[in-house]
Amino acid sequence: MKILFIVNPIAGTDKAKKLIPLIREKMDKTNISYSIVLTSQPKEATSLTMEGLEEGFDSIVAVGGDGTINEVAMGIIQKGYGTLGIIPGGTGNDLARSLDIPLDPEEALYSLLGGSKKHIDFGKINGRLFLNVASMGLDAEIVKRTENIKKIIKGSVAYTISLIATLVVYKPKRLTIELDEETIEMDAMLAAIANGKYYGGGMKICPMALLNDGYFHVVIVRKLNKFRLLTLFPLVFKGTHVNLTDIVKIYKSKKVKLKFDKELLLNIDGEIITAKKEVSFIIDERKIELYTNK
Repeated sequence: MKILFIVNPIAGTDKAKKLIPLIREKMDKTNISYSIVLTSQPKEATSLTMEGLEEGFDSIVAVGGDGTINEVAMGIIQKGYGTLGIIPGGTGNDLARSLDIPLDPEEALYSLLGGSKKHIDFGKINGRLFLNVASMGLDAEIVKRTENIKKIIKGSVAYTISLIATLVVYKPKRLTIELDEETIEMDAMLAAIANGKYYGGGMKICPMALLNDGYFHVVIVRKLNKFRLLTLFPLVFKGTHVNLTDIVKIYKSKKVKLKFDKELLLNIDGEIITAKKEVSFIIDERKIELYTNK
């Protein structure tokens, strides 16, 4: 084993950067060859991963949030070899949750050094990689508004303010959803294409999702009044919202296409981009190998 740790120094409000002394302390007690590099700009983790693999590192560990993990995974997939490791150092850490990787960084490192591996699926959105969950609608707009509010107000208060503000102005989106076996049209509050179970910092959006079953689970929240929508949010953290089958619809499909009339925000593993008219989701035929807790 030869490990390259790629640290995003701004992830989790410098949380990831503060893990460097811990990593050095624990790794220096092993006989494992390792190195640590820091990213200096967005998307750099992908090129650092590819360079590391070319230099003989067989394991690339993302120290940061879901965005950093996504970038490292992209480098491994582009090279076609290498094993992904994760030390949660971001704000949400939702892929780690979906993989049962300890959220405590020291425990995550010990788990990684235990060497247990598995292969998981990954999806593509119009050719762009995602590992965990992609979504559009209300939640994506909340995340975008939270990013702006955090420039003024820090912490969980920013999310609460964003949630309330978004609910006041949000209008349901008319979606056409093309699946493997059927096409559905509905007014929806949100649509989540789930490979993993968790997103949004611990919301269990799709408790039945499996990262290695070769399928997406598509979670649609139908149009409903804003008061009921507000009462729905606490249920998502436990995953019990899926029991409300009158408003929460779940489908299973290898391919998904969403069509819509207006420009929408799309949340891909925690990163917000703008989508126009339609987006296509597919499960890639390849898998990615990573270290897991079991």
